[in-house]
Amino acid sequence: MKVVNQIHPSAEQAMAFFKSAEDGPMCMVNLLKFKEKAEYEDGSEPELSGRDAYLRYGAGVQACLAAIGGSARFTGLVTDLLLGEVEELWDMVAIAEYPSRAAMLQMVQSPEYQAITKHRDAGLAGQLNIRTKALG
Repeated sequence: MKVVNQIHPSAEQAMAFFKSAEDGPMCMVNLLKFKEKAEYEDGSEPELSGRDAYLRYGAGVQACLAAIGGSARFTGLVTDLLLGEVEELWDMVAIAEYPSRAAMLQMVQSPEYQAITKHRDAGLAGQLNIRTKALG
């Protein structure tokens, strides 16, 4: 299995995801890998850790999720691995619930969300986003 962490989806990935048939509520599982030090485009706060920069984004995204009827379901640090094998563990897992793909798209296009993405970009080395649906 090949695993490639990314910070942003390609245009093709995003288009395919948001153009897919709407089928209601979903949770996105985010496997997060942080930079050792935050890297803001303007060079500010070079002493800040990547994790701390991302946590600023996480604090701001709470309101963005609530505005579209979503919620943060779980956030936790990855501590160790019991089963399987990966070259390098992720640093954190976050699960966010969205009422729909359309609601998620509305959120990521909002000015409020766009204002906090600088913290996400400064802190993340890469991630996987996995869409999940409840059974039944």
